[in-house]
Amino acid sequence: MARKKAAAHHGGAWKVAYADFVTAMMALFMVLWISAQDQKILIATSRYFQNPFNSLMDKSPGILPYDTNEPSKPHGDDSGTNRQQPNSREIDLQFLNSLAKDFFRLLHVDEDLADKPIDIQVTSDGLRITLYDRARRPLFGENNAEFTEWGRFVMQSLAWLIDRHQFRVVIEGHTRKGLVLPDANYGAWELSTDRANAARRALTHYAVDNSLIERVTGFADTRPVPFQPADSEGNQRVTLSLTMRRVRPADKPAAGNTVPKPSESGLPPQTTSPATPTAAVTTHP
Repeated sequence: MARKKAAAHHGGAWKVAYADFVTAMMALFMVLWISAQDQKILIATSRYFQNPFNSLMDKSPGILPYDTNEPSKPHGDDSGTNRQQPNSREIDLQFLNSLAKDFFRLLHVDEDLADKPIDIQVTSDGLRITLYDRARRPLFGENNAEFTEWGRFVMQSLAWLIDRHQFRVVIEGHTRKGLVLPDANYGAWELSTDRANAARRALTHYAVDNSLIERVTGFADTRPVPFQPADSEGNQRVTLSLTMRRVRPADKPAAGNTVPKPSESGLPPQTTSPATPTAAVTTHP
């Protein structure tokens, strides 16, 4: 009797094994089917699965566009079909929009908020990310270039994004008009430049390669945000232009033109730049 009960208890094990086998076969079928598609479908599939959050693309329920009226053809077969191909520019914009939405979610920021601490614009070749230094959620300490806890979290998340997708980076620092600083020899030019340079140091500290940084510049209060008063706190900001162009060997910095590595305890101490007519610091030619 005990033997019969034991046999009955283990009698369903073959069903689990069969279910695993069917799942594996279905996965194999999907891989073989995707591998047989043309180059643009392969690129779109690769970019879709590179997204770490697996979010849905705009105008898509998670399924890649496909014209069911035309038969699929193996890779390399160009004969006899006029099947409409997905536009690579459209795929890039979908990818960038998806990336922007996921970054808002990563930072737990409502992208529809009026005074949100960050803003992301999708450009023709990448992203333009603006980090605001607002009193409600400051990015830096008061009148200095030391990141707050929120600022360090933002820079760490940005570094992950840049390093993962190998964006080229241009960093710009801005201040509002009428800013009063305690040191008469340290003005808006120095502060905007130091904050832009602090962003560069933070990115390289969190694993972004120095060769990806193209330019670091401070503009003081000369470029206010459009349609805002020049003395608005919305002008206190750091902008990062991320470009999708890949690094070429000729773009890598020459020996001796690299940024010193940060100390083991964290970011290196901030430095004060001398006042200059342009107050711009260029990391790479």
